[in-house]
Amino acid sequence: MTRPHPALADAAPTSAWLDSPLRPEARPALDADTTADLVVVGGGYSGLWTAVLAKERDPGREVVLLEAQRIGWAASGRNGGFCSASLTHGKDNGEQRFPDEIDTLERLGRQNLTELESSVGRYGIDCDFELTGSLSVATEPHQVAWLQEAGEAGEGEYLDREAIRAEVDSPTYLAGLWTRDDNALVDPARLAWGLADAAERLGVRIHEDTHVADLGKDGSGMVVRTTSGHTVRAKRVALGTNAFPSLVKRVRWHTVPVYDYALMTEPLSAEQLASIGWRHRQGIDDCGNQFHYYRLTPDNRILWGGYDAIYHFGRRISGQLDHRPATFDLLARQFFETFPQLEGLRFSHQWGGAIDTCTRFFAFYGTAYAGRAAYALGYTGLGVGATRFGANVMLDLLDGRETERTALEMVRTKPLPFPPEPFAFTGVQLTRWSLAAADRNGGRRNTWLRTLDRLGLGFDS
Repeated sequence: MTRPHPALADAAPTSAWLDSPLRPEARPALDADTTADLVVVGGGYSGLWTAVLAKERDPGREVVLLEAQRIGWAASGRNGGFCSASLTHGKDNGEQRFPDEIDTLERLGRQNLTELESSVGRYGIDCDFELTGSLSVATEPHQVAWLQEAGEAGEGEYLDREAIRAEVDSPTYLAGLWTRDDNALVDPARLAWGLADAAERLGVRIHEDTHVADLGKDGSGMVVRTTSGHTVRAKRVALGTNAFPSLVKRVRWHTVPVYDYALMTEPLSAEQLASIGWRHRQGIDDCGNQFHYYRLTPDNRILWGGYDAIYHFGRRISGQLDHRPATFDLLARQFFETFPQLEGLRFSHQWGGAIDTCTRFFAFYGTAYAGRAAYALGYTGLGVGATRFGANVMLDLLDGRETERTALEMVRTKPLPFPPEPFAFTGVQLTRWSLAAADRNGGRRNTWLRTLDRLGLGFDS
């Protein structure tokens, strides 16, 4: 058994964002049958944005939001706080799948980020929203050409080794690409809590500790049944369950839950921060297939996450899987390889959680029960920003509105489903092994990855 890195000795096993005195008191569970125009299932970003936007569209609409545990307790309170303009996990990934509408998707993504920032300001959501832009860094020689090509294509400012190290000083950096307007940083838990507060001020009724058991038709509407035996009868239902098994059973094959892990350091001293630079405080990711993402917080901690993405046989989700000592140790060692000048810094928190992914690596949408229920799934880590777009899509579909969003091929089509076990587990493991091999071998993709590329199932971060 690997001995944990000494910097992890005092790390609390919980999300640093959720470990906050600002966390609101729990809201009461649903304790009686009720009715509504719209029921939203899920108290993460997807459900919260749907509730807020539904009331903005129609202030008289009765909206009830049901959350099985606490607002923002799952992926919405455990992510890195990267609020990206991309709806497609990067332009290349989107262009590979929808080349004829990638320009529209890029425009809509930037519009969504602008509108999200406006909503944060309008509702006074104190979530440390900061439009920092992003840095992608090359840590292997073959990645330098990728960034040069992106810079030549106008996708950002290319930085050679000297320039990137002047921006953020790591001996592992060989080049960088600085995109100044594609990403904001937020405190993700406070964004969720602020959205819940905004929703309630608009008249949304929120019930926590209310687990939905199933859905069914009820005349011309829907009935939502909870495990406590209470029901909500409503005209329409929006599903924001994401990594958890969908209440629309036929789409469960389209996603798998993948566990992602992160560390948070204690605050850096002024001298430690000066040793790495980072004056512009961008969000950073490296160019590997197995990539890290990292950022500064307002009090100058570093969140460091990614690299390992763990799928458990049978689509298993469990609180026990939030903690993976081997991954925490690996992340700690990689952190000090990236920033050796910070040796001696300690981590205050270590945590993990499940995100949902699909075979195109960004969200898909649809309806069920003759258009009375809508869902958005498969965000693959993009949910901080893209769930707002997805909420608008769900509401368009439920309201029967034909919009620029609903006309998109991206919205009208679904990714291929994952196979049943044991084939899903075998395929995911083979893909992880192959991506790691490509990182070690100059980016060269083996037969398995080339096959996935030909089938339109490949992903290159």
